[in-house]
This record gives sequence, structure tokens and C-alpha cells, in this order.
Amino acid sequence: MDRLAKKSFWTSPFFIFTILMIFKIYLSWFVIFGAGVEALPLVTALFSVWTIFCLIERLAGKRKYLWYMIVDVILTSVYFAAIMYYKYYGVIVTYRALQQANQVTQVKGSVFHLMHPYFLLIYVDIVVFLLLQLFVKRFRGWGNGKTPFRSLATAGLVVSLAFSVGITWLNRDIVNEVKKAQHMGVVNYEVYTIASDLSKRSAKPYPVTPEMVEQIKGTTPLNPSGTAALTGIAKGRNVIVIQLEAFQDILIDKSIDGVELTPTMNRLARENVYFKNFFQQAGQGNTSDAEFLTNTSLFVPPNGAASQTYTDKDLPSLPKMFKDIGYRAVTFHTNDVQFWNRKELYDALGFDHHYDKTFFKDEDFLFFGASDPVLYRKTAEEMGRLQKEGTKFYANVISMSSHHPFDLPENRRLIKLPDNYQNTFVNDYITAENYADHALGEFVDELKANGVWDNSLIVIYGDHMGMPVYSLTDHEKGLLKEFLGREYNYQDMLNIPLIVSVPGKLAAHTYSHVGGQIDILPTIANLMDLSLANRVIFGQDILNNRNDLLPERYYLPSGSFITNKAIFVPGKGYEDGETYPLPEGEEPQGGPNETTKDQYERALKLIQLCDDYVKTLPERP
Repeated sequence: MDRLAKKSFWTSPFFIFTILMIFKIYLSWFVIFGAGVEALPLVTALFSVWTIFCLIERLAGKRKYLWYMIVDVILTSVYFAAIMYYKYYGVIVTYRALQQANQVTQVKGSVFHLMHPYFLLIYVDIVVFLLLQLFVKRFRGWGNGKTPFRSLATAGLVVSLAFSVGITWLNRDIVNEVKKAQHMGVVNYEVYTIASDLSKRSAKPYPVTPEMVEQIKGTTPLNPSGTAALTGIAKGRNVIVIQLEAFQDILIDKSIDGVELTPTMNRLARENVYFKNFFQQAGQGNTSDAEFLTNTSLFVPPNGAASQTYTDKDLPSLPKMFKDIGYRAVTFHTNDVQFWNRKELYDALGFDHHYDKTFFKDEDFLFFGASDPVLYRKTAEEMGRLQKEGTKFYANVISMSSHHPFDLPENRRLIKLPDNYQNTFVNDYITAENYADHALGEFVDELKANGVWDNSLIVIYGDHMGMPVYSLTDHEKGLLKEFLGREYNYQDMLNIPLIVSVPGKLAAHTYSHVGGQIDILPTIANLMDLSLANRVIFGQDILNNRNDLLPERYYLPSGSFITNKAIFVPGKGYEDGETYPLPEGEEPQGGPNETTKDQYERALKLIQLCDDYVKTLPERP
């Protein structure tokens, strides 16, 4: 390469945009993978960028600068989306998330909260280039025309493409999506995901039986005779399932400077059956996924929300089981029923009626619809009416007022935390959940006053986490460490409360063994004496079973699972995975104080079995 060519190379779009992409690669690397400065990001990511740049050098000609700008915008947006998505979900975004695009305007407050100002630095070069293009005439022809190193571009294309394909192929068997993206490079991972989906053949689904699921789960009833305890103690009662928005178990029985944070939930936990090691299993659909899990005892889909992916299926469900015995199945939610495609979800689940924004109006509007106090007041009135008419009902009640980013108006903040909590996300979260807890207390009082409470089975649980560990600042993590007396981690993030009440029938007790949202259906079924014979479910009655194996599909990467002692998160595979002990775990019966490879393989198998089972379900008319 002669002197002129060397000079033109250092000022060429190829070199300048390479430097810019290195900055963006490392920014996303620091945020997502939390690693220090090392060579791996360049090895995994830069060759895929060079593949595209070499193509531009070979083919673009006079419009070379324009193509570099287009590619810069696209790649920048990929890295920015990866950062933002990871900050909430803890996984790497793919093209599949585009089906969520129509939900963004509804949750823009959450998006803006997660967007730290320095993330926007990733777009600075694009703004600068546009300004130069508009106001500096000499700049407009920069980089256009044939390159003096065209032959090198050809060689670079071959080498870069070969290296990108090679590193992608070598890491294709990694189960953990975050590790896969780390070792492939984000761009290679995105391309691999698309190629992998396109190459998948629609194989005939594997037939699944209840016995297969029980064998893989290793379900062991407490009663040696095989007869479940507490069967039918709530038979003939109404059933009320209350789903609390973003409520985590770390709030139960906690105070700050003498201020009780959630007095209603504390009282309910003391007076009823309370599971303190109960875990969320919701996925991309968050709240709607929790509704799906509760009502089907099926795992969330591998991609997308259940309300967008599984609603073409005739789903076996709790509402249909209750309708078979003459109950009316209803659900209450103050938002528009079209949000997260709930209309189709409720039809697929078999609800008789949904009460949404058209019923609650915008009375006392907060965030997405009527406030929790309005939700509970009108719901209690409707339940009282149904009971007075002699109608037995199964009801889901979905709260909303404690929704991320938890920025309650000042006039709704019922407690004030110490000064070191002020202007933090932790303060906003605790304050919002305190407000939601107060509203729940009013609901309980109203149901007791109109006679519905004492004539019902009541199940209360959190739908999903509120504070992602990967989006908290060091100061906020410090506050939680002081609050909990330990580091805040996955065990706390995924832990939600479950409270079960059968007034006058079920004695108060606190259980420490593990359960998950997938276990709610069989637990309710036993208490109501609903037969599960020949039904394929992936949960278990946790009042009668203390050994559970809970695969996690979102918020933690594939291959993650929870046992009575710990949460396991794989690395490239099982061998380099990490185990996070539960703060108050229970020793598995006859098992070791650690996770095992057998559990890892069984957890993956359970997820696959569920996917196969859903494929075999008939299409919904």
C-alpha cells in the first residue's frame, strides 16, 4: 500500500466507523456482561462488523458514505436495544421481540426509567455526521468513490466472514443465551437466531403423558399412602385469585425506621398459609404470562408472550374446569383488554366474561387505568352481586397501581422513607407497593363485610419481580443490602409471596419449601376437589409435595432452575454454572445441599416436553 493509500485509509469511512463501532461494542459489553477491558469483545464482534464494511467497500461505489451511515444506524440500534432489554429482562433481545413493539407506548415510563443518559452516547456519532452533512459542504463527498485498497477489501471480506461463521459455529451449543451472545458477539448472535429459526423444520410433536411429566419432575407426595391431604376442604366455595403487580417477597414482615411496609400482606401471611420460597416463572409477557401460568400449569413459550403465541390453541385451563362444574369464570383488570392481546388469551383460557376499562372507566386514573382502590371496590361489589344471585364464581383479579417504574404522585404516597432512600428506585418501589398493599387491605375488608371472603378460597401472589438486579445502581444495591442484611441477588429478585386462605378450614402455617406459579393450578384443584386425572400439567400441589424442580425460562437464561436449596444458572453448560443458595432454603428430602447435573438435564427436558405438548393441542375454533 503506497503512502497516499495509507493516508486515505486512516481517514476513510472504513477506519473511522471501525473506531466508532469499537466504542459501541465495549459500551454494550460493559452494561450487559459487566466485564473489564479485554480482547474478547473485539474477537467476537469486530469481524462481523468488518464483514459488512468490506461488502460496502466492494459494492457501494458513489453512495459509500450513505451505506456506512445506514449500517451505523442499524448496528447502533441493535446494541442499544440489547442494552435496554437486558436492563429489564436480563436476557439478550432478538428480532422476536418486535411483536412487542405495539406495547412500547403503554410502558414508555418504564423505558425512560431504564434509559441512563450515558446509553444515548451510543448515538452521538450519528448526530454529528448528520450535522456535518447538513452544514459542511466539503464533507458531503467524504468516502465516496472507489477505494484504493479494493483488493484488500475482498480479502478482508473472506477472512472476516469465515471468522464470524467459525466463532458462531463453535459456540452454537451454549444453552445460556447471555453466554452465547457473549462468546458469539451480539451481532453474530442476532444473525444466528434468525438463521436458526429459518432452518428449523416443523417436526411432528412428541406425545406427552402425565406419567412422563411426573417421572421427570420426580414428584414425591408427603403422604406415603398416596392420598392427598386437604382434598376438597374448599369444595363448593367461590375462588378468588388475586395477582399483585410486581410484588416481591422481600417486603413481607419488613419495616424501615419502625414503619411497617406492607401491613396487609403481613397480616394475611400470619393468619393463613404462606409460602415464603415461592418463585415467579413469567416470561416476556410479564403480567399476562403470570395469568397464563396460573390458569394452565404450562410453561411460558420459548419466544414471545403466551398471550401472543399460544392463543390459537384450545388451552386446558382452570376456567374451563370450573365451568364444567357450573361456575362462572371471570377476570378483572382495569386496562384495555386488548393490551398484551388479553382478549384472545381470555377466550383461549375459557373465561366467561372479562371486566376491563369499559367496566372500570378511567375513574381515579393511575398509569394504565383506574386505580387499585377503584379496581377492588367495584370488583367487591360485583362479587357480592354474583354471590347474592347464587352464582358460584372463579375470579382472577389483576392489580396495576404498583407498576414499573413506580413513580406514584406525591398525594398517593402513604409513607415516607429515610433521606438516604429519597430519589432512588428502591424508594419508589417500596412506596408504590405500600400503596398497593393499603388498597388490598380495603378489598379484604369489603369482601369480609359483604360475606364473600368467608365463603371463598382466596389465593394471593405476586406476578413478577419489580426490581431487576441488573438495573440497580450501586447505591440502590447498598440500600437493599442494608435492608435485607445480605446482597440482593436472583434469589430475592425472583421470590414472590404466595398466600392461600380457606377461612375456617385451613390452619395458618408458613412453609419454606419451594414452589412456583406453575403449581397454583394443581394446588387449587386439590383444595376444590377438581379431578386432574389424565391431565398434562407441569406443576404440583405444593401443600402435598415438598420436592420441586422449577425450570426458569426468562429473567434467567435457559438451563436455569430452582430447587429447595438454591438457584442454578448455567454458564456455557452445567459444568461452569453458578449456584445461588436460597437465604432460607429447605434441605431436600434425602438430597444433597447443592444442585446436580441430573436436575439440570431434567429441567431442560421439562421445558421441551411442555413445548411439545402445546404443539399437540387442537386449534381453537
